[in-house]
Amino acid sequence: MSSFDLDIPITFKHRIRFAKNVLDIHNPVLGELFPTGEEAKLIVFIENEILNHFPEIESELSDWLSAQPQLSLTAVVKAEGGEYCKRSELVCREVMDAIELHKIDRHSYVWVIGGGAFLDVVGFAAATAHRGIRLVRFPTTTLSQDDSGVGVKNGINLYQKKNFLGTFAVPYAVVNDFRFLYTQPPQLCRDGLVEAVKVALVKDPEFFSWIEEHLSELSALTPAILEECVTRSATLHARHIALGGDPFEMGSSRPLDYGHWAAHKAEQLSEFALSHSRAVSVGIALDTLYASKQGHLCSAQVEQVFRVLRGLHLPLWDDSFGLRNESGKLLLLDGLDEFREHLGGRLTIMLLRELGTGFDVHEIDHELMEECVMALENLPR
Repeated sequence: MSSFDLDIPITFKHRIRFAKNVLDIHNPVLGELFPTGEEAKLIVFIENEILNHFPEIESELSDWLSAQPQLSLTAVVKAEGGEYCKRSELVCREVMDAIELHKIDRHSYVWVIGGGAFLDVVGFAAATAHRGIRLVRFPTTTLSQDDSGVGVKNGINLYQKKNFLGTFAVPYAVVNDFRFLYTQPPQLCRDGLVEAVKVALVKDPEFFSWIEEHLSELSALTPAILEECVTRSATLHARHIALGGDPFEMGSSRPLDYGHWAAHKAEQLSEFALSHSRAVSVGIALDTLYASKQGHLCSAQVEQVFRVLRGLHLPLWDDSFGLRNESGKLLLLDGLDEFREHLGGRLTIMLLRELGTGFDVHEIDHELMEECVMALENLPR
């Protein structure tokens, strides 16, 4: 009998750019991403909502590509975005159909312009067609620019579970064009900052202090402050993925998912009427309060977190968190098992030891967690 154990080292380059008006033919950011000597086909997928705000974007694409002779545009495909596109296989199939129709291969590029859900669906199609096509993301929302857009995951929902079907795939490039941020409704723009609060809480106390200091400006969406917050958050997320030792989540620790076990379950319980950002806000509030009840944080620190969430007009409660079954069991607590199941292995939940310092726990006191849920429900609105 013979046995072989071979290591297969693979290095990915994660190209992330922050700029404004990147499709301006005088802006060098995009051109520098594509080798001048390499001819390649290109297909662009745009979320319908983006076209409503930027009807000129197709002509801008055409003008920019006319100055890039090595890139050949095959099609601009418009599709529905938002949470609908993750819950229905139709949008993913539309993307696959367009890739096949226009003969997009592994030496081509898929560009996707849209919010986080749309990036997920197009990214999943690109990662699976021909076992992987080079993907360039143009996130257009605060949530996708400061978090998911710089990640290495794609996914669609199945069996009423978030991202049950998905892939790990490092995008060829991520281009955060700040021009897109200012077309969002103001509260939607603020909602996306919850992921900046989250990553600051678990990774960077100085960044959390900065958010506290600039809370009024962030609430007012002051451009320079908003863009700095997005940049710092995205950089923290990307650095953890690249340097944290587990980019494809082979272990059980998920520090960037602080507050998310409850958020994902609450989204499901609300039949996805509750947005991801607002679910994460309540999930952060819940786990922060739980950490306090466990003796890791003082009440003043909990109030600091609550004050920041309130300052961004984010919720500390949603009725989906309080739903119970016929026997009176809090349905939210099923999210703990589902969170563990998504990765397998031991249950691993990130809690806070200090503001800016997270640590893993492997057991949750269900009775105490239920007490924390009830405490949130009784907070002044």
